[in-house]
Amino acid sequence: MGIVSDQIEVSPRLRLVPLSTDHLDEPFSLLDDPALHGFTGGDPRTREELDRWIRAVAAGGPPDRSERWCNWVVVRRDDDAVVGTVQATVVGSEASLAWVTGTAFQGRGYAKEAAAGMVAWLRDLAGVTRSRAAIHPDHRASQAIARSLGLAPTDEIDDGEVVWRSPVAEP
Repeated sequence: MGIVSDQIEVSPRLRLVPLSTDHLDEPFSLLDDPALHGFTGGDPRTREELDRWIRAVAAGGPPDRSERWCNWVVVRRDDDAVVGTVQATVVGSEASLAWVTGTAFQGRGYAKEAAAGMVAWLRDLAGVTRSRAAIHPDHRASQAIARSLGLAPTDEIDDGEVVWRSPVAEP
């Protein structure tokens, strides 16, 4: 089921490494930051909750194969520091995208580079022709990333967030 098997070299600065329980320490220390939840709500996951979530998504999708789950940690190539995560849930030929950059690494373009690399991989190797992302209406940084990926805001609201979509692909 899992379509993510190898790391992806997305830029001279970054690579995407498939998320696995081998990566529990790095994402936990990165994601265990209440500041990251300012736009998404909720609280950071406990270590045990993060471990359960990673085990669930590492399966690559639900047993009925109705979705494919692609989850990576974003790794800086020069020092192997984990700077964030990117993920896509693929249903048919559409991917729902998400990205997170650790607070200490924000403002350096990492999310934009990682998301662009993920979208290129999804298009080239997973057959994705459309993308979407649900973004808090006040989250300017994520809006800029979505715009750089060719997504545009729609009138659709998903749990208080504006859904951004790519244009319909040419046949």
